[in-house]
Amino acid sequence: MTLAAALLYALYLDHLVVKQFEGRRWTLPAQVYAAPLELYAGLPLSSAALEHELQRLHYRRTDRLDRPGTYQVSGERLLVSLRPARFADETRPAERLAIALSGTKGIESLRTEAGSDVPVLRLEPLLIGSIFPIHGEDRIVLSPEEVPEVLPLALKAVEDRKFDTHHGVDPFAMLRAAWVNMRAGQIEQGGSTLTQQLVRSYFLSSRQTLSRKLREAVMALALDAHFTKADLMNAYINEIFLGQDGDRAIHGFGLASQFYFGKPLAELDLSEVALLVAIVRGPSYYDPRRHPERALARRNLVLRQMSEQGVIKPADAAAAARRPLGVTTRPAGAYYPAYLDFVRRTLRRDYRDQDLTEAGLRIYTSLEPRAQDEAERALEHELARLDRQHRHGKAQLEGAVVITSPQSGEVIAIVGGRDVGYDGFDRALDAHRSMGSLVKPFIYLTALESGRYNATTVVQDAPVDVKLTGDRHWTPENFTHEVYGPVPVARALAESLNLATVGVGLDLGLPKIAATLKRFGLPEDPAQVPAMLLGAVDVAPIEAAQLFNGLANGGFRNPLRAVRAVISADGKPLKAFPLEATQVASPEVMYQLDRLLVLVMDHGTGRSARALLPPQLVVAGKSGTSSDFRDSWFAGFSGSHLAVVWVGYDDDEPTGLTGSAGALPVWARIMAGLGTSSWNAPMPESVVEVHIEYPTGLRAVPGCAADIVAVAVPADASVPAHPGCGFPDGTASTSLLERAEQWARSIVH
Repeated sequence: MTLAAALLYALYLDHLVVKQFEGRRWTLPAQVYAAPLELYAGLPLSSAALEHELQRLHYRRTDRLDRPGTYQVSGERLLVSLRPARFADETRPAERLAIALSGTKGIESLRTEAGSDVPVLRLEPLLIGSIFPIHGEDRIVLSPEEVPEVLPLALKAVEDRKFDTHHGVDPFAMLRAAWVNMRAGQIEQGGSTLTQQLVRSYFLSSRQTLSRKLREAVMALALDAHFTKADLMNAYINEIFLGQDGDRAIHGFGLASQFYFGKPLAELDLSEVALLVAIVRGPSYYDPRRHPERALARRNLVLRQMSEQGVIKPADAAAAARRPLGVTTRPAGAYYPAYLDFVRRTLRRDYRDQDLTEAGLRIYTSLEPRAQDEAERALEHELARLDRQHRHGKAQLEGAVVITSPQSGEVIAIVGGRDVGYDGFDRALDAHRSMGSLVKPFIYLTALESGRYNATTVVQDAPVDVKLTGDRHWTPENFTHEVYGPVPVARALAESLNLATVGVGLDLGLPKIAATLKRFGLPEDPAQVPAMLLGAVDVAPIEAAQLFNGLANGGFRNPLRAVRAVISADGKPLKAFPLEATQVASPEVMYQLDRLLVLVMDHGTGRSARALLPPQLVVAGKSGTSSDFRDSWFAGFSGSHLAVVWVGYDDDEPTGLTGSAGALPVWARIMAGLGTSSWNAPMPESVVEVHIEYPTGLRAVPGCAADIVAVAVPADASVPAHPGCGFPDGTASTSLLERAEQWARSIVH
């Protein structure tokens, strides 16, 4: 009876193995790619910067172009052997390119090997990560043609010398391994065949029990009986576990090559292939990043065994053994967890989790690695500096950054915290904090839309006492605890005067302010309480970026997006993500407001950024500080970039930092490093530029009054003249106090 039961069980295992292996379908996680860098004549990119971009893609600098993925430097000329690449809209074969550069002008020309000019060339998109299933397996599946010839030979020489002749199990290898390991006092050889290892990885748990070993042997015999050696070897190369990256399990040599070396398996040299084979024996024990000496010794043992088995020449083995490990310092595919989080949330609107984690989709995004690097460096640098100055017990300041391309609404960089490689709480998407004075541009936008206000309108910065329910009163103050009396709108916004802003907001009415915020993309209706006028509205940095993106692009709401296209595993386009734009404010009003936000940077709370920004760069922005200094914000834009920065403590404790002291230096460093263009929107025909005296709002000309600034107002606006300027049209002047009283009377009536 026992023999019959064992036979039936063996037949069951045979049936199970054949059925599952024949119909095997590896879970193929969605691979996510950054936007490709476009090269063209005139691009202001230095030779060093271009070389950095090639190295980001793990191109190797060589003396000769011996294979794709290499480049050669000759003075101000780079010769590049490009890899074949697949983009969202096309594929490109491998080719060679000559790039001429100038130290001052950047790229001067791009030419093919035959000498033909290339108008635009895209470097291949950087793989920035995968969306893998909950059990964490990630892999890149390769066909036998994509595998270097030396890899199967190396695996057989080191792991299973009788692979081509045994029937799935090699009893003599088990005995030999036990003897060698016993003599060495450590594990130097394994007794399991490649087929047994494949069974263990594909079908069984890692529990070391006698019954599991027996099942493993029976299933290995079944696999070998029903499938070819070539099929088993290819399955092994794609299946075997080779490392751990946080929650992600690295399976197969295709992904391991990217994980450890940042390049395709086909581009690995002998020493690199040997290292991957070495890691097979124990991915944790021989982790080359954590245990480099151990991994080096094991790699060199693999090279020696390959030489002894005649797979490679002794001279080649010796040369490879002299090479360093060559692993990247940062695992490829794990660079930008905060950005991947945004991509994942975007895709879940249209795709099931199973599609994202098993169907092998290729996701092309708008992430720009250069912008991401700038954001990460700036945040890390400034938070470290601020921590030294503002210690809060043992806690460290945290921060978040979102950068967009305003005209398209594409998000090009996201930093979710100071530990940029941590795939955990994403402050850029999930830290909902009081927006503080970031609300003020939307209050003044509403005021400009009413037709009763312009940049020169004088308003009262005076004490406010709003009666609330019961016996409670709301009595806000300015940041300085001072009262400034009558001031023009331009100064009220530039210097972020609370009392003046509250007066304007109460005049307009809370419902109108709330409606403006909703128009520009606030996801939920704000609580319509007076404190809303000073930013008692909770937003995440990504939501603040959505609001300010409409200010940066002339009054159009573009839903922020990260995904450009989704391509199936077989190369078919599945879904495009076209630009969506809804006009939410008129160009005339937006131009006037944006000019006021430029004034913030020159005369107001953003002026300290000038120490870091290029002198001629025109930018616009607004600082934000929540009550008790809990949150430090800055949101601002140039002609081509919008950046939002938040700085604070996770426990919501006060930081002691205003928006100008905390978030603004981060923002300024980012903008200075982006190589961005100046804000230079065209002035609508119905708007004119006038010069005014900044403290009073009176019309002036340079030289006739102190502290003169330029603002934009409606062409039909009446702007009282400064009495000492003698305008030829005889424009009457009105005292500052009289103008403030006129405004107060207009509110009453």
